[in-house]
Amino acid sequence: MKSNDGNEPDIGQHETVYVTPHNRTYSSEAEYRIRPDNDRPNENSSLLYPNMREKLWKYRDIIKNRSLIVDLLAIFFGIGTWLCVNGTFLQLPLLVKTAPEYWSLPSYLSVVVQIGNLGPIIYTVLQSISRNKINESIVIYQLLATGTISTILAAFFYDRTATILDKEYSVALYIFTFCFALTGCTSSVLFMPYMGRFKEIYLITYFVGEGLSGLLPSVVALIQGVGGSTQCIFNQTESVWEKYTPPPLFGTKDFFIISFALMLCSCIGFLLLDRLKLAKKQYANVTVTTGNAYTYEKDERNAGAVEELPQISSTQYNWMLILMTLIGFFANGMFNSIQSYSTMPYGNQAYHLAATLSVIANPVACFLAVFLPHTSLKSILSLLSIAALCTIYVFVTAVMSPSPFLMGSTWGSVLVIIVWTLLIGIISYVKLCITSVMRAQGGKSLVWTGAVSQIGSAVGSVLIFVLINYTSSFKSYEETCG
Repeated sequence: MKSNDGNEPDIGQHETVYVTPHNRTYSSEAEYRIRPDNDRPNENSSLLYPNMREKLWKYRDIIKNRSLIVDLLAIFFGIGTWLCVNGTFLQLPLLVKTAPEYWSLPSYLSVVVQIGNLGPIIYTVLQSISRNKINESIVIYQLLATGTISTILAAFFYDRTATILDKEYSVALYIFTFCFALTGCTSSVLFMPYMGRFKEIYLITYFVGEGLSGLLPSVVALIQGVGGSTQCIFNQTESVWEKYTPPPLFGTKDFFIISFALMLCSCIGFLLLDRLKLAKKQYANVTVTTGNAYTYEKDERNAGAVEELPQISSTQYNWMLILMTLIGFFANGMFNSIQSYSTMPYGNQAYHLAATLSVIANPVACFLAVFLPHTSLKSILSLLSIAALCTIYVFVTAVMSPSPFLMGSTWGSVLVIIVWTLLIGIISYVKLCITSVMRAQGGKSLVWTGAVSQIGSAVGSVLIFVLINYTSSFKSYEETCG
């Protein structure tokens, strides 16, 4: 046996030995714990695909250090954010047929949604002036209950109208939409910061759930048959071609009932997430003070993570907030309003594929963040450059409506679908990246991240509302028969 002459580390003095794949010992700061003999790479395997093997070990550590039950609860919690708002807008093709506002209804609902920003404003003010710490869990319960109760009431009373100044309006739908928006808007400064008390990996699954809040109602709407392909049928009586849209499989009432069931699942998900001891064991090593201000212990933040969360300078911090404001301005404020102008000229099928695939891209991008590095500032800026090019493209096609370039071409349809899907996917991924970086800064960083996102969304929505309704910047495409 070779004796220790003092030049080599005495492995026996360590309770836990850390090694690399090449069996070099390191301190407790190292990344890899010693593995059983049958799990340790042999001399030959260490030469084969070392980077790939190391990544696989890291991914395995991620799975080992997380609770799939808490993942599921975080996803259900995230679903309750924008589910009802997204569902209401998906029902517009049916709602406008009976609403007194007709196709002006989307504009009114967009304004109502922005009024929902009163929620985060009131919450932030109360946090600032309150001497005692507000129990954010109770506020979340109230918001989720408001959204859930409003959804079931909307199923039976969404079509009730009232006369105001000699003009009829869909007042009941306005009230329900405001309640939906109150939950969604406040989630940015309350739900997301609440997840800051958990390990960083659960913030990712929360964002997956938030993405599903758009995907799930879209799937239900596809099954329902909303916005089905318009057909041209020849009217023999009048000898003219007429547009015909097949009726949906079920009505708006049933759609809201399904949404109510999903919201109920979200409420139960948060209840368990907030109360279960299993969930509390997944808390980060964090101290929570007034107003969701977090102080993370230095040695815990990187536990189980694929990469180290960076500490950034004050200048970088401010730029992250500016970028988040711009993302809210375009992604939440404008993209939904211009998508039909950008894609409809390429055909009804192109419009629905672009809308559906872009919604799917949201949760997929968040899911990929589990396995891909998502806190690199260089990656964030590179992806935003690509997103900027895609944004220019979709705005150009929207402004050129009803006759954009490559109209009537298969290449035009394929290109607009790919660009929209890529754009929403990148924006979703970057939003999660910035949020993860801001979480690492502690304090009220997540609250500020959500707040500036909502400010950007509000400004973008108001601006696009004015451009669409009071200027000739955007012209809709009308499909004709004959």
